[in-house]
Amino acid sequence: MNVLITGAGGFIGKALVQSLLSVNTPLGEIGRLVLVDQRLEGVPRDQRVHAIEGDFGDARVLNEALQTPIDVIFHLASVPGGMAEREFELGMRVNLHAMLALLEAVRRQGRRPRFVFASTIGVYGVPLPDLLDENTPAEPTMSYGAQKLIGEILVSDYSRRGLIEGLSLRLPGIVARPPQPSGLLSAFLSDSIRTLAAGGRFTFPVGADGTSWWMSRRCIVGNLLHAASMEATVLESQRVWLLPVLHASMREIVDALARVHGDHVLQNVSYEPNEKLQAQFASYPPLQCPRVIAAGFRNDGTLESLVQQALDS
Repeated sequence: MNVLITGAGGFIGKALVQSLLSVNTPLGEIGRLVLVDQRLEGVPRDQRVHAIEGDFGDARVLNEALQTPIDVIFHLASVPGGMAEREFELGMRVNLHAMLALLEAVRRQGRRPRFVFASTIGVYGVPLPDLLDENTPAEPTMSYGAQKLIGEILVSDYSRRGLIEGLSLRLPGIVARPPQPSGLLSAFLSDSIRTLAAGGRFTFPVGADGTSWWMSRRCIVGNLLHAASMEATVLESQRVWLLPVLHASMREIVDALARVHGDHVLQNVSYEPNEKLQAQFASYPPLQCPRVIAAGFRNDGTLESLVQQALDS
């Protein structure tokens, strides 16, 4: 089994690499693992790994990445929401044009690999309806969501034509990302868990009753691997999948942190709501996705499990 990961040096990509190199993987034995990102640090010393630094849409990088026939592609690389909104041309180049270059290179290879595309809940835009389910239409209100929605359509159409065996996962904000510039407007969700778990003080830029959708890195890696190993017959009727996240308020997350790390957490929290951030990241409705759960996708189970798994290294 030969696997390619774009965005392999990112928060999710690094954890996916570790999982694929472990003894037990749902994809079976990994023969070659090709990692592509602008920068790759701490690449595992493993003879199966081939690391390529560069733009995944660049012809040189694509030619090298696809020298060995690829069976599974995890396309994680992107310019995130806040940055894609501020830098429109960059977002279009990476999130749309480079993705099309990747799909075209895969088409020319002629192998019809499994293609797992990391899309986003940003395709739904704001404001969200009172209840969101698998039939809720995508109506993006930011460039990032629009670019990802176009990516979903491309994956579905290339699959329809038999060029890839693709599916798109609409990822929520994944916690807890490291404390570094990421271009993510939702970074405060990760910052809150990491800071409060370490005993620090944290001011939420949204209200205590503001609700969001939550998933840990360990959980999303499990869902990505599940997506890569699903039966092809299941995908024939559904190419886009909304993940079964946990729906919780900031207060509920704080309470879960207190149960795991101690009551002192409750004394270290304050709230200073920002109207824009509240609308975008703390006004999420309940989510219903029975078909997704029946297909084998999972959430973190409990909020206590979420806050523990969110800090896994």
